[in-house]
Amino acid sequence: MEKAFKVLKKYYGYQTFKEGQYKIIENILRKKDTFVIMPTGGGKSLCYQIPAQLFYGITLVISPLISLMKDQVDSLKSMGVSAVYINSTQSIEEIRDILDDADIGIYKMIYIAPERLESEIFCRALRGMNISQVAVDEAHCVTQWGHDFRPSYRNIAPFIKTLKERPVVTAFTATATDLVKRDTIDLLELKDPYFYPLSLTRENLLLNVVKTEDKEQKIRFIVDYLNKNTESCGIIYAATRKEVDELYNYLRAMNYSVGKYHGGMEDSDKNRFQEEFIYDNFNVMIATNAFGMGIDKSNIRFIIHHSLPKNIESYYQEIGRGGRDGDPCSCYLLYHPKDASLQEFLIKGSTSSERMEIELSKLHNMEAYALNTGCYTQYILNYFGEKSIKDYCSSCSNCLNNKELKDITLEAQMILSCIYRTEERYGISVLADILKGYRGPKIKEFKLYHLSTFGIMKEYSSKFIKDLIHTLINNGYLDKKEGTYSMVKLNSKSYSILKGKEKILSKVIAEDIEEVSDPLLFQILRRVRRDIAHSENVPPYIIFSDRVLMDIARFVPETKEEFSKIKGIGEKKSTKYSSIFVNAIKLYKASNENRG
Repeated sequence: MEKAFKVLKKYYGYQTFKEGQYKIIENILRKKDTFVIMPTGGGKSLCYQIPAQLFYGITLVISPLISLMKDQVDSLKSMGVSAVYINSTQSIEEIRDILDDADIGIYKMIYIAPERLESEIFCRALRGMNISQVAVDEAHCVTQWGHDFRPSYRNIAPFIKTLKERPVVTAFTATATDLVKRDTIDLLELKDPYFYPLSLTRENLLLNVVKTEDKEQKIRFIVDYLNKNTESCGIIYAATRKEVDELYNYLRAMNYSVGKYHGGMEDSDKNRFQEEFIYDNFNVMIATNAFGMGIDKSNIRFIIHHSLPKNIESYYQEIGRGGRDGDPCSCYLLYHPKDASLQEFLIKGSTSSERMEIELSKLHNMEAYALNTGCYTQYILNYFGEKSIKDYCSSCSNCLNNKELKDITLEAQMILSCIYRTEERYGISVLADILKGYRGPKIKEFKLYHLSTFGIMKEYSSKFIKDLIHTLINNGYLDKKEGTYSMVKLNSKSYSILKGKEKILSKVIAEDIEEVSDPLLFQILRRVRRDIAHSENVPPYIIFSDRVLMDIARFVPETKEEFSKIKGIGEKKSTKYSSIFVNAIKLYKASNENRG
């Protein structure tokens, strides 16, 4: 795994893996078939990309969309990784040249659509290569029990059988019930696969359901939201093409920066709107569920569903396109009882009789979510078979608006015990890592994984743990250490809770979203990124995510060495872009000094 860490730092610019990535990559490198359910933005791609760079042969990646393949390959190339895609827009000569180059080791990864495996000539060419790994993205497409059934995925297992030496087979999806998981493993013929039980929780997604009385109220909500969030980037999903067109025309007439996307548009128009959106030429995309898969735009700050989606799987995948950089994304489902009738009509008009019962059952679960009075997060997790010891969170409107006090004594004792055992030496972020069970840099440096409290709150999100610590501080059960930013110390009330002499009944108070440290510098950095992206003809997020720009604005690097230490900046990007960004920072500082 030492080589995997070197690849992670060199190309991706990170010192440590996210939760689950280490064990997943470790098993893949041992040539063990692997099945991964990981929420969108959790880092699935990296799990097969790093082994691909360490295996001797080629990794064949099965991916469902051209846009998804192109996005992945553009991102890899920007980091200095050799990858290529093959799709229907290329000539036979181009494809032959790609395969010849791959055969002599120029490419480590080839992205293809599953339909490509229907060509015997193409399969014969692949059989002559040394394929070390077959990675199946959006693996749920193989089963009719999934929400995106794609019959061409059934070609994958028979193709693998024809290879002279069986490669390791890895499968990845963001959403799968227990039934979908079992069926996917069977249909892809995974051999005793390793499965990492990673939580589907996306703690940065803020879930809201807004009950509406009519279509006009939905429009008013959207207009009010756009007026309050003029600089934010987001997606508004609607159920039908007609709804998309009506909403687009209405908002365009009011001079909002919007685009549209649905299956009834010309391909040229769809491609133009999609490209302008990912290049930040307008802020808001109005679309049916035909839009989104393969869009790795990291700075989407809100997702609004104008209508009820047809199932939980689609809904969770669609809101998962927000906040891929880890920063908060507000998700609003605008619900009216007639929405379910519309979806039922659409299902009955476009679904085969054998699938209709499945689809209607899924729709029933989706409506039950909208009408749910409990925790929205827990409803979704329970739907996907994930159980939790708590029934509330700090990232959904039902929990945050609930007047009912919760007994948080047990959780408080876990936190206070951790502070006691670490002798009050660490700040809130490190405490959350210990309790969650993350092996971050300080955890490793000080061997904090040996603590009895390490991982005792792994069922909870990091955000929830941090919010709970702030709640304890606000209610007087913990004190902030003087002269420090986030270090805490126990007080007499803390010991009373630890000894079981007192209970805590409280609402969990969600902390404010982190603000950009220097908004003006951040906007300057965004303009620099946009100019670079324009010159290289790639989307801005391929250069750097907003999160990386926020860190640059926060740390204000003035040398290449300082620039390269920022998380998410690999060697190639540091070499290529450091002088541009550092010069922009120096000019900004100089102009500030002159004004001063």
